Amino acid sequence: MKNFLFLFVILFTQSCSFDNKSRIWKNNNEKLNDSSFADFEEFSPKNKTFNKLILYDGVYNFKLEPKLKNFDWSDIYYGSNNNLENLSYSENNNILFKTKKLTKHKINNNVLFEKDSFILSDESGDIITFSVSQNKFIKKFNFYKKKFKNIDKKINMIVENSIIYITDNIGFTYAYNFKSDKLLWAKDYKIPFRSNLKIFQEKLITANQNNDLIFINKKNGEILQKIPTEETKIKNKFVNNLSLNNDLLIFLNTYGSIYGIDSKSMKIKWFLNINQSTDKSLSNLFDGSEVISIGKIVVVSSKTFTYIINVVDGSLIFRKNFSSALKPIINSSNLFIISKNNLLLAVDVMNGNVIYSYDVNQKIADFIKSKKYKVNYRFMMLVNNKIFVYLKNSYILKFSIKGDLLEIVKLPTKLNSNPIIINNKILFVDIKNKLIAID
Repeated sequence: MKNFLFLFVILFTQSCSFDNKSRIWKNNNEKLNDSSFADFEEFSPKNKTFNKLILYDGVYNFKLEPKLKNFDWSDIYYGSNNNLENLSYSENNNILFKTKKLTKHKINNNVLFEKDSFILSDESGDIITFSVSQNKFIKKFNFYKKKFKNIDKKINMIVENSIIYITDNIGFTYAYNFKSDKLLWAKDYKIPFRSNLKIFQEKLITANQNNDLIFINKKNGEILQKIPTEETKIKNKFVNNLSLNNDLLIFLNTYGSIYGIDSKSMKIKWFLNINQSTDKSLSNLFDGSEVISIGKIVVVSSKTFTYIINVVDGSLIFRKNFSSALKPIINSSNLFIISKNNLLLAVDVMNGNVIYSYDVNQKIADFIKSKKYKVNYRFMMLVNNKIFVYLKNSYILKFSIKGDLLEIVKLPTKLNSNPIIINNKILFVDIKNKLIAID
């Protein structure tokens, strides 16, 4: 099956020294020449990377969904379709509380939140739950025996009704109820898991490092269906990604193939390969962004292109020659992207037109009246009708929906996990492994 499919498809960091004026820039030796962006290439349908500056014309009407006051973050990508909504936040930038150190171990980047409980994991295998309203630990649970003590655990989590479903890089999958402190079931499938998790009705959906897509009975851990896809011999940094669009599962594997699968019947409806190279040497392995699937479209980036795909049959609607550095955001008919060459872009997903394109580094330089340097991105959100871009040095760039840089804010303490927004507050784990709440 795998061989058949293979043949078918073939056809600013902490250690930086900062700018004296703002400390937002990365180290000075990575400075860009001001002249290097003087002449931007025109858009081309060929393989040239999109590098054109486009000013907002003032005519396009951005229609955003209303702000949402959010209370849960049960999926590491917020929702089943991996897309972020227009979230509500107080924007006072004050620390409401700071906990004691939650763990002495290195944490996994993604955190969850359900019904007042903040949930994180670390590389020792601890699953840590903390009550925000009571400001106290709920439980610290570790599934692993002593023989796995020296193995760093890469844990994938999703939570539903107080049950945390977990897969790991050893090959285990298990279900843990953190309210009752009970391990409900555990299975050793021997092959490391390598994807985020999704839940569809009574099914837990995951993928392993061999690019097998697996449907599991969430009540007992038994495999319901395994769908082999193209296996790559060399394991790259890209992690298999899953997105749910109603009952259609979108699966992007490390080979660069996207599958549309009926979650009820667990059968493939369509697939498309977006890896532009048939050379699978180490330097040519697939790299891309997480899949977003909403309404009638699927959005995903490869190394060089961003694709808008028809969710019904997998046909390509259009392809743009820029690639996303962060998981993009769709709101209404608007797609917002930070490209790998540091452009903030807004795209109309109905026709593929670029509404605006701005050089982020130049926007920062103009805002703080500084020379242009390069920043490192961590996360992007749509908050209070604005685009929040979190940097690795824990600054936040706040852009208007029209691409204007409105404010640069320094968080009171540095990020060690990806941030989430709960009840108008930003929650994250800082570099001392303390849970921080900022209003």
